[in-house]
Amino acid sequence: MSASIPTDLQPGTRVKITQQIAARHYSWNTDVIGTVVSFEQKQTGSWYAHSRGDKLWLDRLKIRKADGELTTLNLDEFTHIEIVDDKGKPIVHDD
Repeated sequence: MSASIPTDLQPGTRVKITQQIAARHYSWNTDVIGTVVSFEQKQTGSWYAHSRGDKLWLDRLKIRKADGELTTLNLDEFTHIEIVDDKGKPIVHDD
């Protein structure tokens, strides 16, 4: 995940999230499109992580899908995030 992504994930921003589940000989990709409700780091219940506060901290993105369903995604290094328009098309920023 790009270092600038957290600042782009403000409530109300429409995003397309692509995540991978790795298997032995392949990976399974899944896409989710929705509007950002919140983005934060939260602790897991892991007692064996031995990091800050003896907990493992994860980036968590909560989005509202078009049908109203709320979904919480744990983001990792394989997560791809795109800012999209109302039709799900990527918004390109000219920097």
